[in-house]
Amino acid sequence: MGHRPRTPPTRRLHVSPRTQTDGVFKELTEMRVRTPWIEALRKKQEEGIDPTTKSSTPATPSDRDLRPKGMSDSFHRVVIPLAQDPWLLDNYLNASGHIRLGTIFMDLDALSGVIAYKHTGESVTTVTAAVDRITINHPLQELCDLELSGQVTFATGRSSMEISIQVAKAPEEGAAVQKEDVLMTCAFTMVSLDPNTKKPVAICPVKVETEEERRLFALGEKNYNIKKARAKTGLRKQTPNDEENPNNPLRKPPNTHYMSHTTLSSSQIMQPQYRNRHNFMIFGGYLLKTTFELAFCTAAAFSHSRPTFLSLDPSTFENPVPVGSVLYQKATVAYTEPASTEETSSSEGGQAGKFTRVQIRIDSKVRDIEHGSTKPTGQFNYTFLVEKDIEVVPQTYEEFMIWVDARRRAERVRGSIDGVKGVGEEGGL
Repeated sequence: MGHRPRTPPTRRLHVSPRTQTDGVFKELTEMRVRTPWIEALRKKQEEGIDPTTKSSTPATPSDRDLRPKGMSDSFHRVVIPLAQDPWLLDNYLNASGHIRLGTIFMDLDALSGVIAYKHTGESVTTVTAAVDRITINHPLQELCDLELSGQVTFATGRSSMEISIQVAKAPEEGAAVQKEDVLMTCAFTMVSLDPNTKKPVAICPVKVETEEERRLFALGEKNYNIKKARAKTGLRKQTPNDEENPNNPLRKPPNTHYMSHTTLSSSQIMQPQYRNRHNFMIFGGYLLKTTFELAFCTAAAFSHSRPTFLSLDPSTFENPVPVGSVLYQKATVAYTEPASTEETSSSEGGQAGKFTRVQIRIDSKVRDIEHGSTKPTGQFNYTFLVEKDIEVVPQTYEEFMIWVDARRRAERVRGSIDGVKGVGEEGGL
């Protein structure tokens, strides 16, 4: 009896569709990253020009159209279908099944870049200069589709602009977002530079057309003036006073921890998957994600509890982070204070004196592997709520300056929040 020869196994081939490469929502990544890394790298090698270095020849056209633009011209909206796509949700969940705020922060920065280029056009390089604030309005109680939307709300024709963004539960088709569905609001300061000289260039001013736009513009102008005033109260211009001395034994509680014992550090190589649309620099959203997660770990290690995120306070980006460089980040518990009555009452079983606001400061710097030079890349300030009566105390002069700076920041943030408490009630973006 004969037998049929064995058929060799078939090798199955497949083509993978393009997906997000860096944890950012696919639609935003495709808007930010226009060229595959290998193509950008080959072009750099063939032309022999390093796009990260400065040139004396401007690339921005001198005849650009700088007529005022309306806020609606830069408006952009993205819906992240977390409730509909379990595999997409995988990128956004932490170990306990809650949304990873660090991943949302990356999306926010990516969206601010999209909005900025809709206002400025493609002939300039736009970078994140600062995150003025990120505030939780209503904590997310359920997994749902999220709508991220924003627009340029303040620009006077100079190089900088303020972009206001909100994160909300995605409404039904054709319906408007309700106030109680707004989960998070934030403001980014973006600056436009000449691609070659890396110097600031003028952009279109914002044209105000409605009462709501007039309110948003006035709020942006107020934030701009606050930042200018903040520079006058820096430690180099205003020395600490007696009230700012944390080492007064009459006020020092027994449950204190020295600041030097609270630090956590990290270092990592910057890979091309986290680049911006100009290919050779890391985009700001990735820095927000990594600094937030390091700040969260620092607050947890300090309090031995699970921190609740309250806000990202005014933070700055100083120098760009090149692809291939080494990023160093150091987190420190910079300041603590008792939680407010509103904050403790929103927590289950909350009691006054049982909760503490903890401010974490992240200092970030980058080192060039080839030359060994180090530059600061930014300072990021996060505030958390922890369920513990705990306090941090500085020992050295340097730590004392960090503590005073953080204390002043906390006071300024409280003042700015009190000044705009009713703003959100009049309408959103």
